[in-house]
Amino acid sequence: MQNEPLAFRMRPRNLNEVVGQQHIIGKDTALYKMIENGHVPSMLLYGEPGIGKTSIANAIAGSSKLPFFSLNATHAGKKDVEQIVSEARLVGKVILFLDEIHRFNKLQQDTLLPHVENGSIILIGATTENPFHDVNPAIRSRCGEILQLKRLSQDDIAKLISNALEDEERGLGKIDIVISEEQIQKIALASNGDARKALTLLESIYYASDEVDNKTIVQDHIVEHLSERIGVYGDKGGSHFYNLLSALQKSVRGSDTNAAIYYLAHLLENGDLIAVCRRLLVMAYEDIGLANSAVGAHVYAATEAAKTLGLPEARIPLANAVIEMCLSPKSNSAYSALDAAISAIHEGKTGEIPLHLRDGHYAGAKTLGHVGYKYPHDYPLGTFGGWVDQQYLPDNVANEEFYKPVIAGEEKRMAAIYDKLKSFKKGT
Repeated sequence: MQNEPLAFRMRPRNLNEVVGQQHIIGKDTALYKMIENGHVPSMLLYGEPGIGKTSIANAIAGSSKLPFFSLNATHAGKKDVEQIVSEARLVGKVILFLDEIHRFNKLQQDTLLPHVENGSIILIGATTENPFHDVNPAIRSRCGEILQLKRLSQDDIAKLISNALEDEERGLGKIDIVISEEQIQKIALASNGDARKALTLLESIYYASDEVDNKTIVQDHIVEHLSERIGVYGDKGGSHFYNLLSALQKSVRGSDTNAAIYYLAHLLENGDLIAVCRRLLVMAYEDIGLANSAVGAHVYAATEAAKTLGLPEARIPLANAVIEMCLSPKSNSAYSALDAAISAIHEGKTGEIPLHLRDGHYAGAKTLGHVGYKYPHDYPLGTFGGWVDQQYLPDNVANEEFYKPVIAGEEKRMAAIYDKLKSFKKGT
């Protein structure tokens, strides 16, 4: 057993050994009470790597005393599923833990799902991807619980580390390890809520430390060196990566420079520069918009510079762009106006294009009545340039107003012009 990784050996054997995730498996939760009373429902466990999905499945199996089988949907075949179905027929009821359940194919489903439905197989699926996006509806419908796990707190991780240091049977308790509380907290902080990373890091630190007088002495520089990048999380293209993109945009929209820079740092550490640049460019027009129309050009220049430079230098222009957007006036009026127009079209608010707006650059246009257009440049209007009162929208939507100005930044000036032109149109 000691040849197995520490993180594997320290998995909880029952519900009472689970550290963290008390919001779904704590003693006061419905799930805990159901399992303690002998009922285990099929469920989906959703969350980032290393935060306890497999551990909770093992703990449920240990507390329920039911036969436990584990498969990974990435490489499990139909025969693997059939073997578990056969076992369920023999013993009456089993728990199947299916990791990466979002990769479950139709053939596997057809073999397994009837037995999940009749209760002979209790399915505990685990996924790092959003189950409402990536897990087949047939599986979701048979899982009574869809549980979202949280990253473990620093205190939770510190407790796991302490448990591993004290456990003589499965952990490092038989070894005299000299490690300070400060070093334990540093490991807990570096693991960024990932229990597997924390225990893997602890094990690496143990093997990298010197033994003096039959004691293993943990030194600060070993902890610092091995902890350098362990806090980075969020696989490219996965659900958490898109959560980071969402958090970045919402932080910029909320003008929180510190949060925006924090999420930008995480995204760049994951290395998908193109996705970050695309999102920043969208944000410039979606969230800043007409309130500061120069931002679009600035962000475009910053993202092009970033792509030319590559990482790590790309972080410099992108940091400038993010802070400028955070502290800029903001408006979503332009794209909101477009969305309102699209909605109107889908609601059937369409009509004939006024004759004077139709193409008149061909022989016969006058015959069709495509006449009467007034060229605005022929009607000077102060310093505005040219404007003339004529109808542009179809008759049945002529009075619709899709654009609603936001009185912020540069758009305040545009809003004043918009209102003035409206007053001319009304003849006031």
